[in-house]
Amino acid sequence: MEKNISILVILSVLLVLVSSLAGAQEYRIGISQFVEHPALDAAREGFIEGLTAAGFSKENIEFIVQNAQADFATAQSIAQQFRGDNLDLILTIATPNAQAAANVITDTPVLFTAVTDPVKAGIVESMEVPGGNMTGTTDMNPVEKQIELIKEFIPEITDLGVLYNPGEVNSVVQIDLVKKVTAEMGIKLHEATVSNSSEVSLAASSLVGDVDAVYVPTDNIIVSALPSVLNITNQNNIPVFASENGQVRQGSIATLGIDYKLLGIQTGKMAAQILNGADPAEMAVQSSDQLKLYLNKKAAENLNLEIPAAVLDRADVIYEEITQE
Repeated sequence: MEKNISILVILSVLLVLVSSLAGAQEYRIGISQFVEHPALDAAREGFIEGLTAAGFSKENIEFIVQNAQADFATAQSIAQQFRGDNLDLILTIATPNAQAAANVITDTPVLFTAVTDPVKAGIVESMEVPGGNMTGTTDMNPVEKQIELIKEFIPEITDLGVLYNPGEVNSVVQIDLVKKVTAEMGIKLHEATVSNSSEVSLAASSLVGDVDAVYVPTDNIIVSALPSVLNITNQNNIPVFASENGQVRQGSIATLGIDYKLLGIQTGKMAAQILNGADPAEMAVQSSDQLKLYLNKKAAENLNLEIPAAVLDRADVIYEEITQE
């Protein structure tokens, strides 16, 4: 009798151990991020939150997170590493890392987020039917509405500055739209380009004296060095208008844009579908339908810039302070 009880106890312990092991790290997901800045960090955090909301426990997933630190060669190295890591799924955050993955990874499902135009970037065949092992979410901006917002603040604007890296396809796509919109509005566009973060301060300084305001697209190099831009523009009383809410928190005046955490959550839910058997080739690229108007009262106050009453009335989020992230 005692022997039987002992056997039952041992079996019970083994069942508990097996159950614990079964619930530990059932999936391995690689995350390849181009650079650290508030928007991309929020997209990463949202992705994990979205997976959890869709029924996947963080305790059951091993996340392998790699950051390219804004270096294209490093992004390519991460893609090569992930190709041989026996992963269940890969998330790429920003266009360069998505392109790097598209070049070398064909057997593992790959999601992307914070990619402006995945078709022009050569990542998918079409937005409706991606056609390969990659799909995800686009952060395409409502550029025309964002420029119209600038004009609400500065009705007599004649010269607008823009900072961007021509090496980023996502930035070039946005700048082409800015050129079209400003030409239609009769605004002269002044371009200042960079190839790395060390050139950002000099590029911002080159606009001083020539522009009434500066517009910052979702360019990874510029956004990662936004404090350097704001340091120059604030000293010269030039308002900076953003393309996403993280820039507004840091001291840009305003934007009508997406929330990158919500975009990440959306991407995480797509990841759950793929882990449950969905085919990325047939999953349409998704975009955010949750545009919000963000204002920073403190940033406007520092420049003695009046916020139009109509803008203030319809604002979704108003920041009272500047947050350096």
